[in-house]
Amino acid sequence: MENKIITLKGPTASGKTNHASKLIKSYPLEIISVDSVMVYRGLDIGSAKPTSEELKLCPHHLIDVCEPTENYSAGEFYQDAQQLIQSIIRRGKIPFLVGGTMMYFRVLERGISQLPSANPTVRNQIESEAAENGWAKLHQKLHIIDPIAANKIDPSDKQRIQRAIEVYRITGMPISSFHDEHNKKMDYQCLDLSLVPSKRDILYKRIENRFDAMLDQGLVSEVGHLLSQDSLTSSHNSLRSVGYKQICEFIENKCTHDEARANAIVATRRLAKRQLTWLRSDAGSLVFDPLHRGSDVDIANKVSEFLN
Repeated sequence: MENKIITLKGPTASGKTNHASKLIKSYPLEIISVDSVMVYRGLDIGSAKPTSEELKLCPHHLIDVCEPTENYSAGEFYQDAQQLIQSIIRRGKIPFLVGGTMMYFRVLERGISQLPSANPTVRNQIESEAAENGWAKLHQKLHIIDPIAANKIDPSDKQRIQRAIEVYRITGMPISSFHDEHNKKMDYQCLDLSLVPSKRDILYKRIENRFDAMLDQGLVSEVGHLLSQDSLTSSHNSLRSVGYKQICEFIENKCTHDEARANAIVATRRLAKRQLTWLRSDAGSLVFDPLHRGSDVDIANKVSEFLN
């Protein structure tokens, strides 16, 4: 079983946690969460984070690793996951990466050395800062986060300054490090599993029911408590995630409760659609329909074949 890993991808509300919990009872697996919201402490209900009781029975790595005031990047995930994978293998177990944050999976599979695509939102933020403070000021900031790149980029080269800062904000890694040999993709034998529901209307209904359950469990109170912290605001990345953003808008009197609910459900469906589009383009993955009654058995059989 040396140098073997298993990944389980799927859109939100597709049953990833349920499938993973069943597998971990039968095989020597350790779960690494691949979720960009579960990393934040206090964001529990809205991220569908496993409860403390569930985590005792089925421990997950990379849950509750940072404060909601911090930004946890794909670059940080890459480094943390690498260390965990190697540690789990040394213990004689199989790393089992489970989640729906496809950018995190891409970073692991292709390596952080591949520069990310342009992000219009991040670029607009950088341009706004430049309009307010000047490109020279941004070049000074670049000297702090990536002195190697700053020394190579002329202070008047707006395009390269913008790209260097953009890459850092997207990945958490300086652009100069992307050519570093240490950042190449990992070489493991991987069983890549994907959950792709055959009926989108059923998935969308699951999303609606799950969000209503989150409201019943106290999501509004959870967000209200988070916003009561002096240093945390709705502009932080953690609270701009799907579901949390819409409840923040309700608490800040920007919409009604019913509007927040409807907006959150629509946003979650759009997220699921993007995740499904990504999964369908992943030619190397074994696809299973979680709506099929025997999917858990089919997945278990593939895992057994892979490990034996």
